[in-house]
Amino acid sequence: MAYGSYFSISSRALVFCRPCYGSIRDLPFSLRTPTIGHCGCVGAIAAPRSLVKPRKEESREFSGARRSKEKVMPWKKLDANEFGIQRSMIPESTRMVLNKLRNKGFQVYLVGGCVRDLILDRIPKDFDVITSAELKEVRKVFPRCQIVGRRFPICHVYVDDIIIEVSSFSTSARTGKAPNKSFRKPAGCSERDYIRWKNCLQRDFTVNGLMFDPSENVVYDYIGGVEDIRNSKVRTVSAANLSFVEDTARILRAIRIAARLGFSLTKEVAVSVKELSSSLLRLAPSRIRMELNYMMAYGSAEASLRLLWRFGIMEILLPIQASYFVSQGFRRRDGRSNMLLSLFGNLDRLVAPDRPSHEFLWIGILAFHKALVDQPRDPKIVASYCLAIYSELSLSEAIEIARTNSKQHNSNFQELSGHEKDIADSNSKLSQQVINFAESIKSAARKMNDRDYLANAMSKYPQAPGSDMVFMSKPLLERVEKMFGSVRRKGKEEREAPNLERRINYKSLALGDFHETRRVFARIVFDTVYPPT
Repeated sequence: MAYGSYFSISSRALVFCRPCYGSIRDLPFSLRTPTIGHCGCVGAIAAPRSLVKPRKEESREFSGARRSKEKVMPWKKLDANEFGIQRSMIPESTRMVLNKLRNKGFQVYLVGGCVRDLILDRIPKDFDVITSAELKEVRKVFPRCQIVGRRFPICHVYVDDIIIEVSSFSTSARTGKAPNKSFRKPAGCSERDYIRWKNCLQRDFTVNGLMFDPSENVVYDYIGGVEDIRNSKVRTVSAANLSFVEDTARILRAIRIAARLGFSLTKEVAVSVKELSSSLLRLAPSRIRMELNYMMAYGSAEASLRLLWRFGIMEILLPIQASYFVSQGFRRRDGRSNMLLSLFGNLDRLVAPDRPSHEFLWIGILAFHKALVDQPRDPKIVASYCLAIYSELSLSEAIEIARTNSKQHNSNFQELSGHEKDIADSNSKLSQQVINFAESIKSAARKMNDRDYLANAMSKYPQAPGSDMVFMSKPLLERVEKMFGSVRRKGKEEREAPNLERRINYKSLALGDFHETRRVFARIVFDTVYPPT
């Protein structure tokens, strides 16, 4: 397998500007559309702050901090205003939970990735709360909440149709790992600082080990998380090899964070990811699927695929797609694109951390692409298929509209064949080809659940690690087959081409609604085959 030229992960992402963020943060998903921002910022491509400028801070040194050669990392109490963080950036539902717990006399903080994202001026996927209250005390404050999880119990607090996750310092202390013996309580450290510091030591990555107290407008950094945000680095809190052995899923989380934020892995983390990647085979299939869904459905699918390929993880989790990358002569650090990456790049333009898709969509894209790899198709076949599933048109009507399409298809993709003469003037032949193509997507979906097929996907490349991991369940793939593997022979008779730019109902998309998912899928495919000018 070839290794070569460097490629960089794009740090561009869908973001809101601050004024628009304040106006839409509490809207339901169904009203959050790609153009809802007052200035049109939603759906626009913007570069997040990859470097955070130095801020005013109070610092103290202590023996438990991460060390670099002869330098001791200070623990810091930072002014949130200096990061541009405002209370108004926190959704009303989360503020309500914070305020109720605080009014009962408990300490309460935002913790983890949401603090990191607020510092980076990004919209968090969710807001996690940690409190000094016991979980049973949280339940007294919120009678409708549920305590979930056996190993690491937390509270699910329901605010309308939103779930806020609330964890307890005491539970974390009982269930988490014991701090390294070399970490001692810092001299002059208050009891509250010690509790916060101990909890941060149990986090996976330094950039996730930040706490934010909205009432005091203070960010607490005990493990160098802000420095790593400034340097755009993904670093484990403990030694990377030990951290990944303790929780193998952290390997995938490292890839996900790097892909989403445009960060790079530290040398220690990168080496450990490569060396321990085969341990992913020991993870439960449901956990693999969950972690992959976080990568693919929340706006960083293309960057995630590039990193999975770069670090040799794609062969283990997605051997069918890894075989395609090899057949394309794709190098580990290749900066070029291909049809698979283009499909997921177009998906990324439509979804975001707070506007995700259901897993049906990205699995359907994998099946669609596999069908084209197995047998390249005329672009008119693909266009007719897209139009048929987008509007529930009759196949004959979809074909008529597809024939009027004057856009130039992307001729760089080997998955698209030249124009076939036998369908040029025959609607019946083109119709049959579209039906055959839909059936081939069904077949491709079935292969994702075929252990023998997966095990042999990389057989042409014996130097690659073998994997027969099946993490997509049969019922899930049957739903994907039904969603994308059929077209209507008879349907609505519409004389005008459907509008592919219609508003997306993100609530329906996140729930896996049959029609909304098909429409977004068709839009992604059409924009890939016929790129907008």
